[in-house]
Amino acid sequence: MQELKANPNKNLIITIDGKKLARYPVKTKLITPEDKDISVIVRQYTKDFILPGDIVFVSEKAVAVTQGRSYHLDSVKVSWFANFLSKFVTRTPVGIGLGSPQTMQLAIEEVGILRILFSAFFGAIFKLVGIRGVFYILAGDKARSIDGAVDYAIPPYNKYVSKGPVNPDKVAREISAKLNGVKVAIVDANDIGVNILGATPGVDKKFVARAIKDNPLGQTDECTPIGILRELQNS
Repeated sequence: MQELKANPNKNLIITIDGKKLARYPVKTKLITPEDKDISVIVRQYTKDFILPGDIVFVSEKAVAVTQGRSYHLDSVKVSWFANFLSKFVTRTPVGIGLGSPQTMQLAIEEVGILRILFSAFFGAIFKLVGIRGVFYILAGDKARSIDGAVDYAIPPYNKYVSKGPVNPDKVAREISAKLNGVKVAIVDANDIGVNILGATPGVDKKFVARAIKDNPLGQTDECTPIGILRELQNS
């Protein structure tokens, strides 16, 4: 049985609102499109560790891969609009966002060209007065959850882009059913922020987002797309 320990440069235990919390990353095999059911993967790798009261959180990218929503860069047919608009997107140190023609194309496919143009127009206006991030707010979760190809990702996904998962609330319920009712959250996390895309009833999304805001699952080749959030007794 594997030992649950923190990823490099991540704290295993933190305290929020007086609650002592452990965030256990769970190492898995490389998840591929052949893994059609993410709930099977999650159960396989967490069933020996889960305790009553735990919350299981799963990377949205892992879910998207099993739904066939991850694409090699060369397979994405980039439109003129995608190529043009991607040039104006600010890239961050931890991800390309929609700053590549391929990821912008996926965003157009997900939310439509009109919404992207609307978001880009007002995003540019607000950027002129020093307010950033408006584009992603207006474009919405579907655009915000698109992942780009980055060199530090585990191969072959360093050459892949992906859309966010379909119906993450439903996916969370399916995983929970496999785990006998354990609470589940589907998370879009990187080293600058967290967005909870879906969860089972009773999950405090804001609390979970705060508990994993430093992305304990890691950002590179950790191969830990699943985590267990556990409240510890203060001693």
